[in-house]
Amino acid sequence: MNTKSFLIQDVLELSEKKELKPETIQRLRVIRNEDNKNPIIFVGAGTCGLGAGAGDTIRKIKAFVEARKIKAEIIPVGCIGLCSSEPIMDVKLPGKKRISFEKVTSDKVEALLDSVFDEERPEHPILGQFTTDTALAGWDEVPEISDHPFFKPQVRIVLENCGTINPVSIEEYIARGGYKAYLNSVKLFTQNELCDFVEKSGLRGRGGGGFPTGKKWKFALNTEAEQKYLICNADEGDPGAFMDRAVIEGDPHKLIEGMAIAAYAIGADKAYIYIRAEYPLAIERLTIAIKQATEYGLIGKDIFGTGINLDFIIKKGAGAFVCGEETALIHSIEGKRGMPRPRPPFPAVNGLFGKPTIINNVETFSNIPAIINKGANWFASMGTNSSKGTKVFALSGKIATTGLVEIPMGTTIRDIIYKIAGGIANGKKFKAVQMGGPSGGCVTEANLDLPIDYENLLGVGAMMGSGGMVVMDEDTCMVDVAKFFMDFIQRESCGKCIPCREGTRRMLEILESITTKPKSRETHEPFARFKGVMQLESLGKVIKDTSLCGLGQTAPNPILSTLQWFREEYEEHVFDKKCRAGVCTNLREYSIDVDKCTGCTICAKKCPTHAIIGGRKQPHFIISDKCISCGICLEVCNFDAVKVS
Repeated sequence: MNTKSFLIQDVLELSEKKELKPETIQRLRVIRNEDNKNPIIFVGAGTCGLGAGAGDTIRKIKAFVEARKIKAEIIPVGCIGLCSSEPIMDVKLPGKKRISFEKVTSDKVEALLDSVFDEERPEHPILGQFTTDTALAGWDEVPEISDHPFFKPQVRIVLENCGTINPVSIEEYIARGGYKAYLNSVKLFTQNELCDFVEKSGLRGRGGGGFPTGKKWKFALNTEAEQKYLICNADEGDPGAFMDRAVIEGDPHKLIEGMAIAAYAIGADKAYIYIRAEYPLAIERLTIAIKQATEYGLIGKDIFGTGINLDFIIKKGAGAFVCGEETALIHSIEGKRGMPRPRPPFPAVNGLFGKPTIINNVETFSNIPAIINKGANWFASMGTNSSKGTKVFALSGKIATTGLVEIPMGTTIRDIIYKIAGGIANGKKFKAVQMGGPSGGCVTEANLDLPIDYENLLGVGAMMGSGGMVVMDEDTCMVDVAKFFMDFIQRESCGKCIPCREGTRRMLEILESITTKPKSRETHEPFARFKGVMQLESLGKVIKDTSLCGLGQTAPNPILSTLQWFREEYEEHVFDKKCRAGVCTNLREYSIDVDKCTGCTICAKKCPTHAIIGGRKQPHFIISDKCISCGICLEVCNFDAVKVS
């Protein structure tokens, strides 16, 4: 019997909860890389790892083992979540526990591996050792990786396998219990029972609105149709969000299994994964995983003799933010321009090609296998009254530790930023955190102790969204932040409805005017600028009330949120023409210290508006009415004579 046949037999035994034979247990240990005869070297080779130099690290490892004639297996894995520590390298020696090292650039490989292969603790920084297998010998004075401050507060369901398993090995996924939930679902549940089970768990959609997943599935199940579709929204267009990409790169089979369960629940035999073309590594690993699952008979025709059929199709998106909205996404799959349509009818009743269609995102589907395996009550025991389970967040910005975290709902924002992420970088003071991407809002210091759930975030003007958290410190200009997001939204607007198309453009124009030095010194200028700020609020309310889709309706959120919490910064920009953070370059005031100026004339020669006057070897001066705050004088001055205020 070949390995594939053995594994199918094993997964059937696992799904039926039989007591496994000793030979089965041993076979699974080998496949899980727990009982290895030769050294195994794992390298974090997700997009973040490759960006940090993991490709060079892998090449150096290969050269090292070849030169020393060491029989070692090198396995690229996904991101474990600790992106700021990439490249991450783990080593698993025969009979020893797996040990993990951070920031292993190519120049560190040789010395590190020399020490590890001699079973000596290297001087290199260690993240910890994996201690799940107690039969293996541990490393002296090396803590468990689960006790690392970044990982200890986390409860990893979606991210459970990311960074630890080989993402292109269906064998290892199965050996770790993969596809057991799917087989149990089709054998033990009717479709109605499965929808009820997921609804009982309290799982809500992790892509934005947080609609109850089981209830959503029931709409499609109860709609009569010869053809139904399932779609995974892996478009992930929010700046600062990279959860879906990392999950697919690190554990694609979990997504496929979750989608297969959902397809059975609603009666769909075609499943689309809509993923942006900018994610080539995720697409590559998805393609491999789908091919493997088909070869093992887990998807395809007449799956395990049940009469169930399921085909997977990968649809590459062109990176349009609006295609994160489900009706625009449907139009894109149909080959049309990605533009939203009015609802109702909702896609669960009239979706792709006019058929009942369920759309969930990567994180939602990736929760499903664990819910089936461990029970609805287990999942519902975590979180708050209205928001159950865990949530994955992408931490970026001005924090000490960036990466992916998965925490139980109800965890405070303060705990995420200060306990998990290590606080604000460089000892700076926290200012705000943007949650929910361009459609979200700012959470300030006053609300840091807010327990995270859908309703709590909405109550302070933010939203869960897909899970991006961009942390800002005292050096951040909140007006500039609002302008950044509004520029993004305005460019990404599909243009179908006037409120979003024209309203966001006008809001951006107002922000640009108050972050730019006035062209005239007329006394009414500050009042005209202030009137623009007042228009921001009324414009925002009109856009929210009249835009066609959810993206347009939430487009003003970054501005309304910063206006609510940081109005004084807007007033400074308008009346004082100052940016306290010094970020808005067009509001900077430049002057020359006459005591330091040598009259070299370089600044005067380089000034594009001839705003600098002064004779050779005489102190120079800047005519403020002519100065456009370009900063060239500051760049070219060799005597530190140019000052900025």
